[in-house]
Amino acid sequence: MGGGAEFPMSGLAGMFTRMRQDIAAVRERDPAARSSLEVALAYPGVHAVWIHRLSHRLWKGGARVSARVLSHLARLLTGIEIHPGARLGRRLFIDHGAGVVIGETAIVGDDVTIYHGVTLGGVSLTRGRRHPTLGDRVTIGAGAKILGNIHVGNDARIGANAVVVKSVPHDSVVVGIPGQVVRKRNRHHPGEGLDLDHSALPDVIGGSVREIFQRLQVLEARLAQDQSPRGGGRGRAGAGEDSHFDRDGSWRGPDFTI
Repeated sequence: MGGGAEFPMSGLAGMFTRMRQDIAAVRERDPAARSSLEVALAYPGVHAVWIHRLSHRLWKGGARVSARVLSHLARLLTGIEIHPGARLGRRLFIDHGAGVVIGETAIVGDDVTIYHGVTLGGVSLTRGRRHPTLGDRVTIGAGAKILGNIHVGNDARIGANAVVVKSVPHDSVVVGIPGQVVRKRNRHHPGEGLDLDHSALPDVIGGSVREIFQRLQVLEARLAQDQSPRGGGRGRAGAGEDSHFDRDGSWRGPDFTI
């Protein structure tokens, strides 16, 4: 996994190389970006990442108060709150950005995309690791909350408004509250474009309800036949056998993308 903020930049040349990579990542992932100049001047997500790199260096150097003041100014400027202790990888794209919160011990991999309203938060008041770790090429939909010292695997997709409190395997999808893991049949490969069609997300709760009704219909049919004068018959068999859920609760229904 990335976490490229941990690697020192080789002077101004390295800093400007990283900045060019950030701008190129935005132009690749956002069709609204018309030019590099527009991205550099008018994208708060880019500004938040750039300021965080400075505050992170101050934090690691022991200037903790100065780092926190700088991160606070970045929050006032961009609406994005990134603790200076967080480790951010290369080419992170925070799109729109309003309301994004990234906690102190969070680790974000390379080529991650985060939309507005996302929280990488903690659920413990103890010191130490208490925030999520994101792998490479993770996409987090608007309003999603990833909470606690959990790991989100490479190429995972977190659906909009999902609440994730358990670790997520590589190349899977999480939807719902609390988040339910959905395993994809077709693996994502590095270099492929983002897949953001939320209309194709499965309805995990609706699927569960439909399966319950299918099983209920089977039981009612069998009960009706047992109570009939002829008796001894069997109701409709096979309903529920096409369950979309594995033993661990993961959805394994028809393939889909987000």
